[in-house]
Amino acid sequence: MSGLAAADGFRDQPIPLEPEVIPPEPEAIPLEPEGDGSLRVGEQALAATDLLPRLRRYGLLPAFLREVVIDQAIAPFSLTEEEIASAVDQFAQANQITSSEQCQTYLEQRGLTLADLDAVAQRDRRLHKFKLDTWGNKVDSYFLQRKTQMDRVLYSLIRTREAGLAQELYFRIQDDGEPFADLARQYSEGQESQTGGLIGPVELSVPHPTLGRILTISQPGQLWPPTKVGDWFVVVRLEKFLPAKLDEATRQRLLEELFNTWLVEQVQNALTKNAELLCPPEADAPQVDGPQADASQVDGPQADVSQVDGPLADGRLEQPT
Repeated sequence: MSGLAAADGFRDQPIPLEPEVIPPEPEAIPLEPEGDGSLRVGEQALAATDLLPRLRRYGLLPAFLREVVIDQAIAPFSLTEEEIASAVDQFAQANQITSSEQCQTYLEQRGLTLADLDAVAQRDRRLHKFKLDTWGNKVDSYFLQRKTQMDRVLYSLIRTREAGLAQELYFRIQDDGEPFADLARQYSEGQESQTGGLIGPVELSVPHPTLGRILTISQPGQLWPPTKVGDWFVVVRLEKFLPAKLDEATRQRLLEELFNTWLVEQVQNALTKNAELLCPPEADAPQVDGPQADASQVDGPQADVSQVDGPLADGRLEQPT
């Protein structure tokens, strides 16, 4: 039995004793179907054939294709009655739906039917089943591929554009025993000066590749002579090495990475195969403002956390973009 479809999931929930005061909303633009199947928005009627070009021009086509691909992928996967009830309860809690009235309001605000809402509530669970069925047995080997990027390090860093100063600071730490943190606060030219040169813990994929290689082969406490990294001369010391572990959180993260890599490929394939339909020759000229359709615009957690924008974000010597 489907909880949301029958609104049973909300009848036993406590209803607030005091009515909720909701401020009036601006008058909505009429959005309703015409008798001929077109969609009326304000004074304009949009036929079904108008929707595809508009999705393309508004930059919404990759996101639309993403959802279509997901629907196709999860079609063979169903839920038990217990799983459905759990999914419905979780969805209701996440969206603060505690009564049939709130359920109806939720539907009206999104243009959904009860059947739509029931499917939406089950979708994440069915998608998770698809991910486990497809990549669950590949996570262990994928972790071995990614482990060196996911290992974390805590390190101290001094950076300067002057090679001579970097050499002097290195010897003051190495030979004279001056505190690294004090010299970093006084001489380092990045944001790490505010923390006494201390950075992390961060994954080894975050720092500049040259710095990452140094840290990978370092032993805790090892101080390195000045090294040229981009425009900087850096003195670095590894403080702590934290190896990545395949715990449940890491397993879910890697499962998402595998899924999202596949999803981007599927969306790009759909865009490529339908290129003539999506971008006919007569539609080559720019028509409306909006971002270009690109499979990389697919929403979700597929962005690789190892790719950090900005060469010096947060005062770290990170990978150049």
